Amino acid sequence: MNLLRRALLASIGAMIGWKPSSAKEISPASGEKTAIQTEADGSSVTPRHVLCFLGKGRDLGPLSDEASQAIRDFATGFSIDEDYSQAEPDDRMSQSFAVCWDRVEADAWSPADEEAVADHQSVLYVLGPSMAQAETVKVSMLALRFVERLIDAGAVAVKGESAGIAHGLDRWRELIRQGGEAVKAADPLAQQRIGRLAFAKRPLSVPGYLESVGFHLVGLPEVYVPETVGSERQIVAIMDAVADEIAGPGLDLTLKERHASLSFDSTYEPDEFKFNPYGIVRLPR
Repeated sequence: MNLLRRALLASIGAMIGWKPSSAKEISPASGEKTAIQTEADGSSVTPRHVLCFLGKGRDLGPLSDEASQAIRDFATGFSIDEDYSQAEPDDRMSQSFAVCWDRVEADAWSPADEEAVADHQSVLYVLGPSMAQAETVKVSMLALRFVERLIDAGAVAVKGESAGIAHGLDRWRELIRQGGEAVKAADPLAQQRIGRLAFAKRPLSVPGYLESVGFHLVGLPEVYVPETVGSERQIVAIMDAVADEIAGPGLDLTLKERHASLSFDSTYEPDEFKFNPYGIVRLPR
């Protein structure tokens, strides 16, 4: 197994045992409301955000208080995880962030961000609500606002646990700015694209393909591109283009024009946050 993929599978969220939620969802293939059945438990699974914030002091009060205020102000359904948040450093964080940094965007993090992770003194986890497919983009924009509030309150590093993605603070601020503009413009496609860039991880490796992880957080299936198509950067561009096509012209047309297939045979277990209930769009080799 690819070492980066192995590390992500053992990320903090997996280690401490959070589980995704179960609910009815919309099948992307048919548009009909169905329960996405899983072999593991016979139930349907819906995505949710798990956000990790690192503090510079051993007092969780400033971050916790701001998180509570954000929940009251706009983030209905979000909650602080009192069980795993801690007013002390977590020695797993440097390794976890090291495998989660976004390696697609240039200068997505800096040595100062790495130092902030290494020197952190507290950890706050925030759980998002279970998301119906139609609500994923809206909730992901709220998650970005949540990140903004806690950075302003003193968070020194932020990671999305659901897909295992981390950005430096400057990159988070840029994504927050772009998300705010898209919300102001009432542009759902732009919001969905920014949500992908903020909370999804790509590319990771599976046999014969490079994959996305986390597209379900904006209501999309994952995209698998054959590893022989080109460089990693070229493959990422294809992943992003396919995601935009699914969001715009639609899944059926994208499958037809790309000669692609839709599969629900995930390499992730249904009780993992990386499991995508909307399936996998697999491009032909």
